[in-house]
Amino acid sequence: MTDHATPPSRYEISPDPSRLDAERVHRWLSTDTYWALGRTREQQDRAIAGSLNFGAYDRVSGEQAAYARVVTDHASFAWVCDVYVDPAARGHGLGTRLVTAVRDHLAPLGVRRFVLATKDAHGVYAKLGFTPLADPEMWMALQVD
Repeated sequence: MTDHATPPSRYEISPDPSRLDAERVHRWLSTDTYWALGRTREQQDRAIAGSLNFGAYDRVSGEQAAYARVVTDHASFAWVCDVYVDPAARGHGLGTRLVTAVRDHLAPLGVRRFVLATKDAHGVYAKLGFTPLADPEMWMALQVD
């Protein structure tokens, strides 16, 4: 069996907001995701400004290869969202490494509840211990159209 894991040294994962390629992130999310199709650049820029953001960067080119956004209080709760890996970098575990970096960055602050929503990547997140909600009847949502 061939190991398809991304070599740890190929990509550097960083929460440094100055490194984000906001135009690339907007293009990825607004044109190539089911959850953010049509999101405006202004909306994306506000989402970035109000969140903790992680990028994965190719160590050779410096080019951003993946993105994750986290809405958090930095104390007890984190909603992991907008996780995206560039198609050219997929299939090597980069998304798993990115979400692991999010978890590992916030865990020392006391964050113990991480949530996310996905339509098609349950297997990716299950590798990190994510499970369906134990008591979904406790959760509520408000969708404003």
